[in-house]
Amino acid sequence: MPPPSDKGESDNPKQATRTPAEVRDHVGSHMEKAMGESFPQVEIRFRGVSIAVDVVVKDSNDANIELPTLFNAIKTSYHELRSTKNVVKKQILKNVSGTLKPGTMTLVLGQPGSGKSALMKLLSGRFPKDKNISVEGEVTYNGTPAAELQKRLAHLVSYVPQHDRHYALLTVKETLEFVHACCGGDLAEYWEKQFAHSSPEEKAEALEVVRAMYQHYPDLVIQQLGLENCQNTVVGDEMLRGVSGGERKRVTTGEMEFGNAYVKMMDEISTGLDSAATFDIITTQRSIAKKFRKTVVISLLQPSPEVFALFDNVIILNEGRVMYNGPREQALGYFESLGFKRPPQRDVADFLMDLGTSKQLQYEIDKDWVLKDLDEPELLQQTWSQPEFYQSFGASTFLLMKRQITMMRREMSGLIGRLAMNTVMGLLYGCVFYQVDPTDPQLVMGVIFEAALCLSMALLAQIPAIIEARDVFYKQRGANFYRTASYVLSNSVNQIPPIILEVIVFGSIVYWMCGFVRSLWSFIWFLALLCLTNLTSAAFFFFLASASPNVNVVNPIASVAVEFFVLFAGFAITKDQIPDYLSWLYWINPVAWGVRSLAVNQYTEARFDTCVYDGVDYCAMYGMKMGEFALSSYEVPSQKHWLWYGMLYMMASYMLFMFLSFLALEYHRYESPDNVTLGGEASSKKATEGYALTRTPRSVQASESDAAINVAPDSKYSSFVPVTVAFKDLWYTVLDPTNDKETIDLLKGISGYALPGTITALMGSSGAGKTTLMDVIAGRKTGGKVQGQILLNGHLATDLAIRRSTGYCEQMDIHSESSTFREALTFSAFLRQGADISDNYKYESVNDCLDLLDLNPIADRIIRGSSMEQMKRLTIGVELAAQPSVLFLDEPTSGLDARSAKLIMDGVRKVANTGRTIICTIHQPSTEVFQVFDRVLLLKRGGEMVYAGEVAELVEYFESIDGVEKLKDDYNPASLKLNGYININRLPIWRSENSFTTLWSAAASASCKYERVVVCSMCCTSNSCTLHLY
Repeated sequence: MPPPSDKGESDNPKQATRTPAEVRDHVGSHMEKAMGESFPQVEIRFRGVSIAVDVVVKDSNDANIELPTLFNAIKTSYHELRSTKNVVKKQILKNVSGTLKPGTMTLVLGQPGSGKSALMKLLSGRFPKDKNISVEGEVTYNGTPAAELQKRLAHLVSYVPQHDRHYALLTVKETLEFVHACCGGDLAEYWEKQFAHSSPEEKAEALEVVRAMYQHYPDLVIQQLGLENCQNTVVGDEMLRGVSGGERKRVTTGEMEFGNAYVKMMDEISTGLDSAATFDIITTQRSIAKKFRKTVVISLLQPSPEVFALFDNVIILNEGRVMYNGPREQALGYFESLGFKRPPQRDVADFLMDLGTSKQLQYEIDKDWVLKDLDEPELLQQTWSQPEFYQSFGASTFLLMKRQITMMRREMSGLIGRLAMNTVMGLLYGCVFYQVDPTDPQLVMGVIFEAALCLSMALLAQIPAIIEARDVFYKQRGANFYRTASYVLSNSVNQIPPIILEVIVFGSIVYWMCGFVRSLWSFIWFLALLCLTNLTSAAFFFFLASASPNVNVVNPIASVAVEFFVLFAGFAITKDQIPDYLSWLYWINPVAWGVRSLAVNQYTEARFDTCVYDGVDYCAMYGMKMGEFALSSYEVPSQKHWLWYGMLYMMASYMLFMFLSFLALEYHRYESPDNVTLGGEASSKKATEGYALTRTPRSVQASESDAAINVAPDSKYSSFVPVTVAFKDLWYTVLDPTNDKETIDLLKGISGYALPGTITALMGSSGAGKTTLMDVIAGRKTGGKVQGQILLNGHLATDLAIRRSTGYCEQMDIHSESSTFREALTFSAFLRQGADISDNYKYESVNDCLDLLDLNPIADRIIRGSSMEQMKRLTIGVELAAQPSVLFLDEPTSGLDARSAKLIMDGVRKVANTGRTIICTIHQPSTEVFQVFDRVLLLKRGGEMVYAGEVAELVEYFESIDGVEKLKDDYNPASLKLNGYININRLPIWRSENSFTTLWSAAASASCKYERVVVCSMCCTSNSCTLHLY
């Protein structure tokens, strides 16, 4: 990795070769000097804040939500009418008070559901507003009530959300550059006003460094977050491979680094990050808070001791109440005075989070205690005004259009596919209706109707993408990056080019092959009317997606709307056949206006404005000309001006639907508050809240004690063979994305092994190659070049052997939400176990999986609405049902608190005890979780190995190296591993020959004191190898 000075440098020579921290210090000093006073700052006070949500529940004796079968749906609807409905008030926050001071770092701790996110969203102005949500209490910013700052609050207070929502097709750099542009890009004009009272020299110098910093600010943020290596990689999502989960989390954090917010609210920003990366990010935030007098509030799940020590204050929440709010260094003393003592080797943060739960009993000591009051000093400062949006309406609209064009270019294959489909459909219509007879109005109207409907209905497929993009819109609009009108207008404008292309391709083929009138103007009218019909349909579907809560709701609505479009278009049912009380549907249907206008365009041509046509005298027989007769068959008016009426109506409909989309996105957002699950036995008896507590008729109500970890049962129905995995000198090489002629080594000579009955952890900083190594061993890499040997029980691993003997649990938990836990495991067992295995054996193996992972209490519960920890156990169970000998786990504890992570790893430990080989990647394990592992393979950034051996010998090995600090008594051994060696490896005086990689290679090959490695005593035949471990 190049030194920090090599990237993100400014054009200003004064800032050249500086690290991000040094640049900020340099710029901050000049700014403060030019201002002649301290930076603007905001103090937040909240007093008596309570948040409650009214949840409508039904009497459990009346109705229960069951599997969504047709019979159950009818039965549930019937019971809905008879059920007794009650409103239960769910308290999210209860009388919370405190003060957040400028220039301080505040850590918010609490178990999942304690109200951390709700508090931070409320203080940042992001908490959803709904009629069933009541908020009480007072929140002020420098003494100004929140209601008076609502429009500008997004620029005063930034909020980093828990969930990573991004446009998958944009690269990391494009994502951050877009946000930079939305936040003004150049705030020099704002700072010029702040420097008004300084001398001309100081003002010019300060403006110079400020402009230089903002010019390269995206590069500065990329370097600060360690994203240099992936800045040109697409962000990706579940369906598109992009950056890693930890890198995606850092992109989410980086988005809110732009702008001029005085307060930062950062919600669980360490998910998927190692301790070193988290430490670096928190250290950066601390320097910003101290230098620029920012108010920084961060919630973390499992902070390491060194990260915990970076904070000034701590707020501990439990079930919506404040347990502690005060200085960090006084937290332990406070709880010791209450009779709770932290044991050695227990992280401080984990100890504090255990308090208020059933685990606090183990910390109780016999001591009298008294409650102490915390004093809150008074401070009142001026509220600094900020504009609601940094950019003008035109500038933000243009920026959004550029982003849409970038994503359209990135997804060119999709557009090419649509054009190919339209070409094929056009040729099919042209061949079936080749040169239709104009004297048959039924056939001509059928072609017109199908042409208008074909392209319009294809736009239905865009609804899921619109809803997915809406989640990103909610986040960015909540931060006031741009106006809702800009977002709607940019989407509407960017729909036009692909629709025009599709219409030209499809319309040209259909028009000339089907034999419509040979007139250039009629052809142009035909294409224009098709374009307007499709644009109106696109705007309608965009409105439905904007106004609907999710895909499950909008798809049925869109399907019903399509039925109305078809039935009342004037072809399947003509105008005179529609009942009078439904005739209004015919006149408001945009497809009907399109069909009517296309028909008028065809039959008002001069060649049809005649009495005699093709030997038939229409005037004598029907009293009207040929064109009028054809149109009258479907009650279509024959006046030419109906072409203009149709065009104007569809243009008006298009604008109306876009305006309705604006109203839906601006004033009604489908964002639900956190922690609204009704807990406790009493509430569960009253009702079943949504799918979070959905059960099937087979399910059994479980008490809290049922969730405890049981002793691992014997695996009676296991068909696997214990397998030892060994790998020697693994290299993985890929092409350099910036230069096709160069290659990059992602793994460099990795060797090691994993034994049956053990859990091996692959650990290291983000970008070290943990997941890459696991993918290579598991045979999941389809690109690049793999060198080295992988052995299964001493035999060279083949693709077939790997597929049959391994299971792979991905980081993202994707399941069929309408199934139950038992059904998901049964489905996996029957699909993946051999056909020679009896059904009874497969059913019993499913029960075995349920026992191992403690899923029996929720085995017959529907998956939808389950917690993250339950979903993770199900992911492991789905793979376990295939009876693998080796199980690969990718970040099984990512996004979980210490308690949930321990539950997951206890289940994994029980799986390993059955004789299976477990290999998993993991970030930030707590002391308890780290002790579950048997072995650890440690990688450094660049794909090099620095340790592979027993967990018990890890600390001893690193402490034996000169320059590595001894592990403190209250520190987690994983902190030494993830922080100690990385910090030392970054020191410029640490020579390459003395690097940890070199030291480990020497130790392994010399005395093998710390690890038994695979050496060159591997005697191979043509078919197998004998593995020798020393």
